[in-house]
Amino acid sequence: MKLTVHDLTLGYDATPVVNGVSLEIDAGEMVAIIGPNGSGKSTLLRGMARLHRPISGQVLLGENDIHRMPSRAVARTLAILPQSPSAGLDLSVRELVWRGRYPHQGVLQRATAKDFDAVEWAMDASDVTRFADRPIGHLSGGERQRAWIALALAQQPQVLLLDEPTSFLDIHHQVEVMHLLRRLNHDGMTVVAVLHDLVLTARFADRVIAMRDGRVQFDGPPHEVFEPRGLEQVFGAPMMVIEDPITGLPVPLPRPAPELCGFAPEREANVASG
Repeated sequence: MKLTVHDLTLGYDATPVVNGVSLEIDAGEMVAIIGPNGSGKSTLLRGMARLHRPISGQVLLGENDIHRMPSRAVARTLAILPQSPSAGLDLSVRELVWRGRYPHQGVLQRATAKDFDAVEWAMDASDVTRFADRPIGHLSGGERQRAWIALALAQQPQVLLLDEPTSFLDIHHQVEVMHLLRRLNHDGMTVVAVLHDLVLTARFADRVIAMRDGRVQFDGPPHEVFEPRGLEQVFGAPMMVIEDPITGLPVPLPRPAPELCGFAPEREANVASG
């Protein structure tokens, strides 16, 4: 399902944090939102999920204004995984994932075969079935993150929004989570994630939206928009971009200061920087 942001302004106490942003995310896209701290990327994601009421502008889910839709209707179509969720640590994984079925159940309605199938599918897709009966608080960071993703998947959404899903995870678990999101995307789910790691962004996202000072700085495929000057304007730090020798994808890196890291000046000229 298409997600449209039209001239959206979001803020706190009438102070704008996102300023007049307009963009369209087509069904089936894998999109990363990047930017420095305070750039408005997480606020934009919350606005797209109807968790933050706009000062002005609108968000359309399909053809409908998301703020005029019933909550259950939104939750049956769109799911959001906030940054570092911590509630429900005493619940088992299975109990947590079952909460994702609430939007599909009426008052006093008993669970149906469809509900059971959705929970089992969500746990299987997230690879959490083997520890389904363990408390959330007893899981590793990567396991816990996958359990929360399973909760979102149990909603059976067409659109999945995630705020920094790889933060505080080691490299193995970061890649594990990104592989899961990519598999879901290949199966037709629209995925939009706020990410900090530019290398993971380049490797897994089809499209990158860069935010700075509440506005979109650039928007496009990684191989087109990841170039040093544009990245420097976004992050305010010297950058370089090299090519992955296996995939040909861009690898954005901070440009080292030779005098501080033992990097020979004569070698710096040989590094591809775009």
